[in-house]
Amino acid sequence: METFTYRRDCPSRTVVELLASKWVMYVLAALRHYERPMRFNELRRVLDGITQKMLAQTLRALERDGLVSRTVYPTVPPRVDYALTPLGADVGRLTSAIAGWSLEHAREIVASRADFDARDELPPV
Repeated sequence: METFTYRRDCPSRTVVELLASKWVMYVLAALRHYERPMRFNELRRVLDGITQKMLAQTLRALERDGLVSRTVYPTVPPRVDYALTPLGADVGRLTSAIAGWSLEHAREIVASRADFDARDELPPV
């Protein structure tokens, strides 16, 4: 069976683009790690370095794609929780594998970067 995942009109391409976002990976990982719905500001505290705007955009994209659910409670002020959907929990297997690989090989990658950068600093021979 021929695959068209490299074609610009392939629907899977938009999924890969979403999952390739670093903040998407971190939001999914945080929701998976805590295994419970989380509020916006709670996620923001957990995700060091994310801006309010970026978190809002990321959560909206994840909700749009069916990976995260958003529940609004009729309180004053309104309470909003975010949680993984079954689809979001399922993609967690992939993001967990990527996170595990990253932790296992981070030192090698950092060392390789340092070697590469040092090589670029040498004068041409």
